[in-house]
Amino acid sequence: MTRLAKLACVVALASASTVWAQDGNTDNGQALAHTCAGCHGIAGYTNAYPTFRVPRLGGQHPEYIVAALAAYKNGQRAHPTMTAQAASLTDEQIQDIAAYVTEAPESADDPHVVPTGDPKKGEQLAQACTACHGATGASDITQYPIISGQHPDYLAHALTAYKTGERKNAIMKGFASNLSKQDIKHLAAWFASQNEPLYTPNFGE
Repeated sequence: MTRLAKLACVVALASASTVWAQDGNTDNGQALAHTCAGCHGIAGYTNAYPTFRVPRLGGQHPEYIVAALAAYKNGQRAHPTMTAQAASLTDEQIQDIAAYVTEAPESADDPHVVPTGDPKKGEQLAQACTACHGATGASDITQYPIISGQHPDYLAHALTAYKTGERKNAIMKGFASNLSKQDIKHLAAWFASQNEPLYTPNFGE
């Protein structure tokens, strides 16, 4: 791990420390998450514009879901539906939702999305990501998302949003700013091809 990468992780962890999840209540989370089911509970569901498959939340770190919802709530991430959903949630409600959606049962029909990039080229580019996300995109640092096994088009969308500043994160923007469109596709293909336990949750069970 390079000195710059270590510093990046330290800075990112410090900035995320205020939104770390505590133990949420999954029963409350299930009741609150009914509004999430229409998108995140449908395997292969795509966002209308721009078009990308909504991320798999099952098996994700709940601490990261807390951080993500907080980012939509405070304007660090821009998405009309997610901003509207997060705006009215209390910190406790966010923790409860995170606890539930990451542990809900797996959907029976969760299609594999064929990436448009080259995983081999993505593996080479991914060396810059390992300090925070781990070698395969499944770091034990729970404030960072598991990205291995995530939909490749969603990963490409997220990286592009960091590159353009639509998502406001200085560390991610620094890494993404030098990536070409093809680089982003290759990275997305590499991490999506890794076998990690992300899945679309079944909110009905």
